[in-house]
Amino acid sequence: NFFDTADTYGNGRGETILAQAFPGANRDEIVISTKFGYDWQSNIGNRREGHQEAPHRFDVEFLEQALEGSLRRLDTDHIDLYQLHNVRQEHLELDDVWTFLDKARRDGKILSTGVALGPAIGWLEEGLFSLAERNVEVVHMIYNALEIEPGRELIEAARKAGRSLMVRVPHSSGMLEGGYDENTKFEPNDHRNHRLYGWLLNGIKKIDQLAFLTEGEQRTLGQAALRYVLHTPEVVTALPNIYDLAQLDEFVAASESADITAEEATRIEALYDSNYGGLLPDAEVDPRK
Repeated sequence: NFFDTADTYGNGRGETILAQAFPGANRDEIVISTKFGYDWQSNIGNRREGHQEAPHRFDVEFLEQALEGSLRRLDTDHIDLYQLHNVRQEHLELDDVWTFLDKARRDGKILSTGVALGPAIGWLEEGLFSLAERNVEVVHMIYNALEIEPGRELIEAARKAGRSLMVRVPHSSGMLEGGYDENTKFEPNDHRNHRLYGWLLNGIKKIDQLAFLTEGEQRTLGQAALRYVLHTPEVVTALPNIYDLAQLDEFVAASESADITAEEATRIEALYDSNYGGLLPDAEVDPRK
């Protein structure tokens, strides 16, 4: 019953369709998370290429407008989890932001706060600072069996601080869904199309070494990937990308699939620490050259 969106998704549409999905629902039966910090409205109509981000804004006037806009689009009087979206260290150090969030809590407009790290994997400094220095309940990070760092360090920091973590990209850009081979092609506008061909070939070799996760048909690789990130108590939810109904059925069924054992988790991390047997860097694995 937890739903995560952001004001910038679809230029507000992500929030609007979430409200439309639950007409007349008891508000206490669903938990809503959204994000803020991008000045996306001033950029509507200006096409952004690739991963280029909209500008961030964290002045109080903008924050007030962003919060009221999200409440309106979500058709609710409160947001359960309000996250700073792909925040930078310089933003985390702005005391006015946290004073604003504290007031929004007192007013009952938000119930808890979080920090979403990104857009790509990394942002360790921001995550550690948030856990140690800021009043957040949740840090939202990229973490999976193929990309264990810096998540492993953030897990340890969350454990010490008594905080929670959310995980996105649990399937490592689709690699851990188990559907790729050396002939896989991506659409021109797919971000994976811009990766080195060695990323695909190395990824397939890594997946081969994770075959033990699906022995005995106890779970699919996609389900095992979800169970892996959730085997850590500090990780309270995983947010996979879902492209069709079959994938939705598969990922939902992960709740009933076999959990990752301590032995399996240790084996995954040992493979990661050895770079899956010492694979060459992606740039050096391209038979076309």
